[in-house]
Amino acid sequence: MAAVGAERVDWVDTAKGLCIIFVVMVHAVLGVEIAAGEQGWMHHVVTWARPFRMPDFFMISGLFLGLTIDRPWRRYLDRKVVHFAYFYILWLTIQFAFKAPGMAMEDGAGAALTNFLLSFVQPFGTLWFIYVLPIFFVIARLLKSVPVAIVLLAAAVLEILPIHTGWMVLDEFCSRFVYFYAGYALAPWIFILADKVRTRPAAALGFLAVWAVVEAFLAFTPAPAALYPLVAHEVGQSGGIGGVAELPLVSLVLGFLGACAVISVGVLLSRLATMRWLTWLGAHSIVIYLAFFLPMATTRAVLLKLGIIGDVGTMGVLVTAAGVIGPVILYLLVQWSGFGRWLFERPRWASIEHNRAKAERPIAVVE
Repeated sequence: MAAVGAERVDWVDTAKGLCIIFVVMVHAVLGVEIAAGEQGWMHHVVTWARPFRMPDFFMISGLFLGLTIDRPWRRYLDRKVVHFAYFYILWLTIQFAFKAPGMAMEDGAGAALTNFLLSFVQPFGTLWFIYVLPIFFVIARLLKSVPVAIVLLAAAVLEILPIHTGWMVLDEFCSRFVYFYAGYALAPWIFILADKVRTRPAAALGFLAVWAVVEAFLAFTPAPAALYPLVAHEVGQSGGIGGVAELPLVSLVLGFLGACAVISVGVLLSRLATMRWLTWLGAHSIVIYLAFFLPMATTRAVLLKLGIIGDVGTMGVLVTAAGVIGPVILYLLVQWSGFGRWLFERPRWASIEHNRAKAERPIAVVE
């Protein structure tokens, strides 16, 4: 890991590229279906991807934590907390600038302001990932001296328990921390897996084929009626349909298997020159995550208004593509013009280290 710490790892970025496409896809597809009042064929893709869509993202997010977890607290907090806080507040404000007028017309200006302030306690919309990620970084640092096995076991128990308080921070911590911590604690084994996939691609393809079938079977098989209350809260949310894949323990196993599958696909695709675009997307995944809401919502509204696409599933694909391509265009325009770099680069005034590091490079969003 020390050898790769100074440069990007292609398969990691390729895997992140897959992750961010799936994240955009779920918001795009479900948003279209809600607006259209019906489900399309892409709903099946969302349902199939649901067991691994976020576990793989969190596992990869923790993969290189071992390289930075021993930094002085001031630098650690600057890079792992203040960094994401800046972008959360910035893009929360941008999103509200577009959504607040509608909120004010429906519920009054006071309600819009209340929703904005509440977003600092209850993460807002699509931005919840960069809200909870700094919490994961801090908790992992505080638990550094605790034996790995104990933390993994405790985190796994939290994932298995049906904890649904309604407070997204706590619920997502219980559901996702095990994957983030596993990325950090099991990083050497994850890199060994990547090496095995690279040297034995045929075996990896065999594993992926079996996994995809098992994943689909468990995702689309309804849970037994006696156990349905354990998954009923998920029905209609994030593509959940109350399948066996959403049951406690099953979801944990599928989360880890799915993360390994995405890593394997990332390794295989990173070897193809035709997939360089996917690797680039992964290297800039947070750019897409921050900015996809506007082109996604705009494209959805235009397509529904025009009515030229009759198939809801195809409309979901087009809105997903817009959600991915739109931020890329915006990012390239910013880089080309030099205007608006603060959208994707943290200014020095937003760093608690800036007085000590005046000679360092700008702190980019993609670190």
